[in-house]
Amino acid sequence: MDNELEPLTEKEQAKLESRITEIQERQIIEKVEDHEVVEIPCEKGKITIGPPTLTRFEKARIMGARALQLSLGAPPFIEIPEDARISLDISMVELEKRVIPITIRRVLPNGDYQNIPIDYFE
Repeated sequence: MDNELEPLTEKEQAKLESRITEIQERQIIEKVEDHEVVEIPCEKGKITIGPPTLTRFEKARIMGARALQLSLGAPPFIEIPEDARISLDISMVELEKRVIPITIRRVLPNGDYQNIPIDYFE
């Protein structure tokens, strides 16, 4: 089993040349700099950017921020469950009940964004 490369056939060479020409002749798309960032309005139950549920990253960010607040002495929004040992347990229950007054901002690559209250998510 030798690993030497075999030379291209004329047909393969012609195909490769046409592909190279096609790539070189492509239109170059430049970034448009004059786009004004727009807030996309959020009606009740209508989320236009991203999935209709919280992503795992959004959940982690919310629970982490709320757990930090609780550990620094912020009052909880719910009755503390008996099985809650740490502030993260309390923040998890608060997130499940959707009692945390927080808004998620989802941003598109062009800068447009939508602010979504947490109770709009499924």
